[in-house]
Amino acid sequence: MTQPIQENVQSIPINEIQPFRNHPFTVADNEDMAKIVESIGKVGTITPLLARPLPDGGYELISGHRRLEACRKLRLDTIPVIVREMTDDEAVIAMVDANLQREHILPSEKAFAYKMKLEAIKHQGVASRQVVGKRESADDVNVSESGRTVQRYIRLTKLIPELLKLMDEGKIAFSVGVELSYLSPGIQRNLYTIIERDDHTPSYSQAYRLHKAFNTCSLTKEGLELVMSEEKANQRETLKIPMDKVRKYAPRATDNQLEDFILKACDYYQRYLKRQRDRER
Repeated sequence: MTQPIQENVQSIPINEIQPFRNHPFTVADNEDMAKIVESIGKVGTITPLLARPLPDGGYELISGHRRLEACRKLRLDTIPVIVREMTDDEAVIAMVDANLQREHILPSEKAFAYKMKLEAIKHQGVASRQVVGKRESADDVNVSESGRTVQRYIRLTKLIPELLKLMDEGKIAFSVGVELSYLSPGIQRNLYTIIERDDHTPSYSQAYRLHKAFNTCSLTKEGLELVMSEEKANQRETLKIPMDKVRKYAPRATDNQLEDFILKACDYYQRYLKRQRDRER
């Protein structure tokens, strides 16, 4: 039985370690970072980083970008690292797999990470066909999400940065972002101008119709303005009342009848107030 290869942990000077090229994951200075800094400050770096040696000296970090940043904040000189020889494609795959374990991942991070990993796999010759857009892509990328979902995330890399930022901020839904990714960069920029001006984002229905019109070469700037001028259902003011509070006044009424009942009650109350005012004159 083959024994697993034992890898030694080395103490590497922090200034000899550089981030992974085109690293798609954010190293944010937030509450999670503060917790990592606090933990390392108390007990040290328990889990070593993973890096590969560079031809011209130094090391490229594969896994542990937040731990490295935390150590820099603590002004530490060295950090424990597992140094492993890897090809470019092996490094990309290892980097993506390690960072996908994070608890909080932005849509843009997943989008570019999936794209990077899929391209690395195809370079290795593991995928012998074009898998983007096929359900088998999930098997090739080897993540927990379906091939269709992987494809949709990769589509997001076609969004202009401004729209992608709105997605990361939760202002544009995932399904809406996918539809908008099929628009040309120029139309996306026009759309973003409208979003900024009117302070509202498109619904899925609007995004789908924009995508469809663009595919048939019938989407003009005027058409874009027309679609975006429509009022979305979630922009209309609504009144929410617990049904049990209303139903006791009309226990046998259906939901539609209850709505009519409430409107008639409001009308009756309005007329009652008018009579009261007339009496006071």
